[in-house]
Amino acid sequence: MAVSLNASALKDLPETVGRPAYDRAALRPGILHVGVGNFHRAHMAYYLDRLFDQGEGHDWALIGAGVRPGDAVMRDRLAAQDWLTTVVELDPNGLNARVIGSMVDFVPVEPQAVIAAMADPAIRIVSLTITEGGYYVDAKTDGFDAAHPDIAHDAAHPDAPRTVFGMILAALRQRRDAGAEPFTVLSCDNLPENGHVCARTVTELAQLSDPALAEWIRRKVAFPNSMVDCITPATSDRERALVGHRFGIIDAVPVVCEPFRQWVLEDNFPQGRPPLEKVGAEFVADVGRHELMKLRILNGGHAAIAYPSALLGHHFVHDAMADPQIAAWLRALETREIIPTLQPIPGVSYDDYLDLIVSRFANPEVGDTIPRLCLDGSNRQPKFILPTLADALKDDRGIDGLAQEVAFWCRYCERRDEAGNEIAPNDDNSDTLRDYALASRRDPLAFLANEAVFGPLAANPRFQEAFSRKLELVQTRGVRAAIDSYLSGE
Repeated sequence: MAVSLNASALKDLPETVGRPAYDRAALRPGILHVGVGNFHRAHMAYYLDRLFDQGEGHDWALIGAGVRPGDAVMRDRLAAQDWLTTVVELDPNGLNARVIGSMVDFVPVEPQAVIAAMADPAIRIVSLTITEGGYYVDAKTDGFDAAHPDIAHDAAHPDAPRTVFGMILAALRQRRDAGAEPFTVLSCDNLPENGHVCARTVTELAQLSDPALAEWIRRKVAFPNSMVDCITPATSDRERALVGHRFGIIDAVPVVCEPFRQWVLEDNFPQGRPPLEKVGAEFVADVGRHELMKLRILNGGHAAIAYPSALLGHHFVHDAMADPQIAAWLRALETREIIPTLQPIPGVSYDDYLDLIVSRFANPEVGDTIPRLCLDGSNRQPKFILPTLADALKDDRGIDGLAQEVAFWCRYCERRDEAGNEIAPNDDNSDTLRDYALASRRDPLAFLANEAVFGPLAANPRFQEAFSRKLELVQTRGVRAAIDSYLSGE
């Protein structure tokens, strides 16, 4: 008989399910996290749960927060479970489950409630998982998008903000005025130099309405860079049924993830931090090279397999990796064009890391989907593929494979696979992308005219030539012929 998850039911869980050995009532909050989705609970919340189980860091419990309507749904579901979550690690050698209890509250999804919670001096870290596209970056300039309507609103109404950054500013202003130390702002998104990008967004927004506050933030607030990694599929009825049938738990919002986590952080926390190194996190002086390795090899690898796999009709990532052409395409692109753009990291073998990535992608228990990898391409391509392409062009390296990846994305944006099946929209800019993609049937360079995505890269003659050639190949002969052409070195 399955047990409905809540604090009183912990004692009734099956013996095979892990659970907190610490007294949750004795925890004190020290971190407020915005964006309590699957990744956060599989990653940061899981690390903290393990730390608390060791008897460490009990003044660093989590408070959840959110700014979108969907966050209110998550809050309601977690509230009914006393903020508990079941995390299932999808190890091909045997699944295991643990109920984690590192979150102790979730403030109402309302700006003033979030601001008040951030302003509490007990909160020493405000962390964020708000997606790569949530930082108001102008793709044309790679700078702050001051013209975005949300930013314009928050600049004009700093006491009634809509964005998480406006809320951060309001809370920091209250703490400054009260003589309290500021919190550290920690981005946990897959974004190159995520701390620097976050700092720029916060300070530039402050500059629009309160230059003195902006200067205080530059002097006083830390924005450490971090690299996060754990493949975490979306939760569906499939995952809820797995948790219920396999582990006897009725959990409205369980999380499933691969049995691998990595967290590398810049050690810059002026108000203190939990000793997460005791549970496997790495604190370093410079995260940059570790971050770039992950963003280019793993996230870039996801992008590389996503669009050709979707066009061929693959649904699950592990099925795509079982396709010899897809697996060969991934390895060839990584070794020929992606890894050569990376600087060495002492003690790290990129070849070994690639082997690890391939095995993770191929894990059949994870059940990760190609549609998830294809999500939000207009934000992800400029983060995970185009910077690699720009570096390769700058260093006069080969770009045929990277141009082929962009050509696969262009063909995907037509929203029909090679069998003629419709592909559901999965990007806020889907209609615009389709228009550009269909126009490229007449003029290949029409797709590159999307300045919001490609910026100055669109004018590079080498990229224009390679993209046009590769797009014509995929349009006329198909995905498999395009892959074969690249593998043979044509």
